[in-house]
Amino acid sequence: MSQQETLGFQAEVKQLLHLMIHSLYSNKEIFLRELVSNAADAADKLRYLALTDDSLYEGDGELRVRITTDKEKGTVTIDDNGIGMTREGVIEHLGTIAKSGTAEFFKNLSGDAAKDSQLIGQFGVGFYSAFIVADKVTVRTRAAGAKPDEAVQWESNGEGSFTVENIVKQNRGTEITLYLREDEKEFADDWRLKSIITKYSDHISIPVEMWQEGTAEHDGPDGEKIPATEGHWQVMNKATALWNRSKSEITDEEYQEFYKHISHDFSDPLLWSHNRVEGKQEYTSLLYIPAKAPWDLWNRDYKHGLKLFVQRVFIMDDAEQFMPSYLRFVKGLIDSNDLPLNVSREILQDNKVTQTLRSALTKRVLSMLEKLAQDDTEKYQQFWTEFGQVLKEGPAEDWSNKERIASLLRFASTHNDSATQDVSLDAYIERMKAGQTHIYYIVADSYQAAAHSPHLEQLRKKDVEVLLLSDRIDEWLISHLNEYKGKQLHSVTRGDLELGELEDADEKAEKEKLATESEPLVKRIKDALGDKVTDVRITTRLTDTPACVVVGEGEMSTQMIKLMQAAGQPVPEVKPIFEINPAHPLVKRLIDEQDESLFADWSNLLLQQSLLSEKGSLSDPSTFVSLVNKMLMDSVK
Repeated sequence: MSQQETLGFQAEVKQLLHLMIHSLYSNKEIFLRELVSNAADAADKLRYLALTDDSLYEGDGELRVRITTDKEKGTVTIDDNGIGMTREGVIEHLGTIAKSGTAEFFKNLSGDAAKDSQLIGQFGVGFYSAFIVADKVTVRTRAAGAKPDEAVQWESNGEGSFTVENIVKQNRGTEITLYLREDEKEFADDWRLKSIITKYSDHISIPVEMWQEGTAEHDGPDGEKIPATEGHWQVMNKATALWNRSKSEITDEEYQEFYKHISHDFSDPLLWSHNRVEGKQEYTSLLYIPAKAPWDLWNRDYKHGLKLFVQRVFIMDDAEQFMPSYLRFVKGLIDSNDLPLNVSREILQDNKVTQTLRSALTKRVLSMLEKLAQDDTEKYQQFWTEFGQVLKEGPAEDWSNKERIASLLRFASTHNDSATQDVSLDAYIERMKAGQTHIYYIVADSYQAAAHSPHLEQLRKKDVEVLLLSDRIDEWLISHLNEYKGKQLHSVTRGDLELGELEDADEKAEKEKLATESEPLVKRIKDALGDKVTDVRITTRLTDTPACVVVGEGEMSTQMIKLMQAAGQPVPEVKPIFEINPAHPLVKRLIDEQDESLFADWSNLLLQQSLLSEKGSLSDPSTFVSLVNKMLMDSVK
């Protein structure tokens, strides 16, 4: 292997650096926060590995970050004695964005500096923020346990390439030197950097140190001689794990900065909960609900979970065992006194302590959301817009908390002329009509399709509210949520529309009369349609539409079939029930039609229209178009 080689940046990194160099961030000082944060992470990782291999400390177990400046050269150096990197690690982590979905990430860039800065923050590429203020960056690093001559130097001016060469470095860890641009030399000032550390990095659990110059011998205020002092490293932060401090001592700003440290999100969190539990189990949790969903929340490779500490020692990132999948947007940490320091992911999987903690943390998050929904509906709506579809996975995944999760769900409904999902099941129940026993809903491909479905006609006439569901996951949700607070959820597109006491005696008598009178028509349509339908019957659910299709009780719904087909799953053939509105002029036209061939065409036309309205598409659209054209031609003869 050559001592020095020049390599090109990954294409996505080039785009990212271009954004950085052209001042994507309006708040440039965050470069120091990001680099100090990375250094603290390197210290955490070394501390964890040293649990099983103490030699990695190399006789230096006092972990710290040191920051120095050189005004003449215009440089800032961030030096840590953490885990360090190998040559391969340097090329992987500093030359590529080592995360799946990079193309999707750049597709989401909008050109709006404020929005894009948040996106990059969520993407977790804090190292590259160095190029906001520097026109050259040098990284000198040696992995813990490696020999001094196995150290590596990485250098780049932030353009198309970087160089990597082997060097000698006596101490383990990473040293990053930023060569500041002419217009960014303010960051070579010690006082400027001290103020940034105090503002952004006070919560870092290892010391962040800066050199304090000594003083010469001098006279005191009373003329006495004050002896000279030597220069020394001065700790600039509290250097205590934030979550171990008392809540009364921590400001909102500190909580917010700690969130940015652990999440790499540049936005403030929506809310948080800091909780210490003592007794049978002892642990501390600090949980955050983000204000914005990460761009890759739905990515198959998206990693979620809490940071795990055991007795204040960092163990792992993304410990997914402590939070169910439907709460994967939650960020934060748990520090347990009841787990062994050498705990692994495999041990966590089936550990009783883990299961107890998972249950407690799940309830904690649900309580946070319940309180938010009660105290601040506007803020809760903001949460729902970002994470509502994820929360809808809950009833299927978490049976023990199903009703609590259901109370947090929000839907569009006929109560509002808006696609906004802001109606809770509790609010729906409060507005139920006297005698109403069901929660009515409809699932469709879009809000517009649901809101204008013919299945709503009779319910609209009676001013009965219907939930309008149009998210892809809604059919899956409803299949696991068939009841809430003793009220059955009933689809208006399934089987008989059960109105119960909403239908008076006169209406029931009229319905029976229509059924008797329409028996000959129903039989003719059955004969005309043959095996295209399961059954034909009259309906009173329609007022302005001639016909519709429904599925029978126990049959797979149209939306579930679409969901399974989209997932590549085989689905059974489901033939619809065809319902006709005998009061509609087109159906009355059928009654008078004596030509059986023409009668069959009209019956098929109404069926195809109903299927199109229900499914949004037809399996054979060309035949339908031909039939429509034929009927149009017949009508103008």
